[in-house]
Amino acid sequence: MSRASGPRSGDAIFASVERVNAELFTLTYGAIVRQLLTDLEEVEEVNKQLDQMGYNIGIRLIDEFLAKSNVSRCVDFKETADMIAKVGFKMFLGVTASVTNWDADGTCCSIVLEDNPLVDFVELPDTCQGLYYCNILSGVIRGALEMVSMKTEVTWTRDMLRGDDAFELQVKLLKQVPEEYPYKDDD
Repeated sequence: MSRASGPRSGDAIFASVERVNAELFTLTYGAIVRQLLTDLEEVEEVNKQLDQMGYNIGIRLIDEFLAKSNVSRCVDFKETADMIAKVGFKMFLGVTASVTNWDADGTCCSIVLEDNPLVDFVELPDTCQGLYYCNILSGVIRGALEMVSMKTEVTWTRDMLRGDDAFELQVKLLKQVPEEYPYKDDD
């Protein structure tokens, strides 16, 4: 069996991967967040834990992304952000996102989600107003990018659960880490 040459679109990958029921996924994620709120009690600690869980997922998810998407190395941070928005979000969550608000250096942008399946059936109570319910996504992006040699800072700038008009993540490239190889060529 031969693989088609060239990268696959997010839609094509999403159509071909095995999926779990969206409601089951959403409710399971909600149960995890609820349990963290019960166990940790402090909303800021829950935000940190969700980010760390996402980071751990991201460092593993990048392998699946690279294997199934058939993409080649991105030439710069702009192309990488576009790949996350157009292919990554579609592949794993079935949603599309757009990349906006680039800074002059091309090292900081916003990823705006058109839809967010994690928040179906969710209303935050007054006691959880500081909670970034989808903070796991910022961790996933940070972890995945670190595995491709990009040290980033990912933060939520808009959140519909907090009354904003969209879900928006700011992704800031802190450092492009040069790849290190475990051995040196004998020249």
